[in-house]
Amino acid sequence: MFSEYGIITHNMIYIFLSVCCSVFVSVLLKLSKRYEIDNRQAITWNYSIASFLTWLIYKPEIPEISSVYISLGLLLPSLFLVLALSVRYTGIVKTDIAQRLSLFIPVLASYILFSETFSGLKALGIIIAFIAIVFSIPWKKEAGISANSWLYPLIVFLGMGIIDILFKQIAKTTSVPFTSSLMVVFPLAFLVSFSYLLLLYFTGKLKFQFINIICGWVLGIANFGNILFYLKAHQALSDTPSMVFSSMNIGVILLGSLVGIFVFKEKLSRLNYLGIVLALISITVLYYAA
Repeated sequence: MFSEYGIITHNMIYIFLSVCCSVFVSVLLKLSKRYEIDNRQAITWNYSIASFLTWLIYKPEIPEISSVYISLGLLLPSLFLVLALSVRYTGIVKTDIAQRLSLFIPVLASYILFSETFSGLKALGIIIAFIAIVFSIPWKKEAGISANSWLYPLIVFLGMGIIDILFKQIAKTTSVPFTSSLMVVFPLAFLVSFSYLLLLYFTGKLKFQFINIICGWVLGIANFGNILFYLKAHQALSDTPSMVFSSMNIGVILLGSLVGIFVFKEKLSRLNYLGIVLALISITVLYYAA
């Protein structure tokens, strides 16, 4: 039993590293507004460096392009742009709610699509995770937020869930190394987003700036680490995808809250603090349920 827990603990390191990279991406996106960085350009160039790092580190063979790769190549940059629109038209609060509650979709898919074994302890951990997510959200309405563009957070909710499921499909394909899959997904995402930038450029709605390329490359390094360690976690814990889904989302909430409190001096309510405590309890329950 000790050795099994030791293996799980070792594999959970992948989730921890993915969480760190994910929160770092959020920090960069938050700082981009302060320093007037064009997120459309930064998001585009982030996929170029992610593609380069995949090739440089792993030298993967290019697999046959499948519908899963094409779907991810379209969804990844598109959802990034929808995230920006959601923040702009509905505010950070509603967008954050949509992202965090999207956990429901991949967890449900774990039992419907991936035939994961169900247990009472695991169900308890997932329930606590949902409660932690709800409590961690700042429900107080912020001034200046439009209530007319509800469609954007809905798309974020569905898109985040679908992307998680697609990455799980890639992780389960043992015949193709996940690095080879990334070597297709990242360039496809770059081509899609760069084509969008060219359209904006030739219609006079965008001006290319080198600072956005540099910021995009920094963003891409973090994004590359996030996805890479996330896929490694799914491979290492292939029999318990719900633990990966839940731990990843709860971990992002926990670390993101700590960064918000101590770095950005954000104020949290008592419910938010209760949500952090429940997040820790949820991770513990899921750990022993694995």
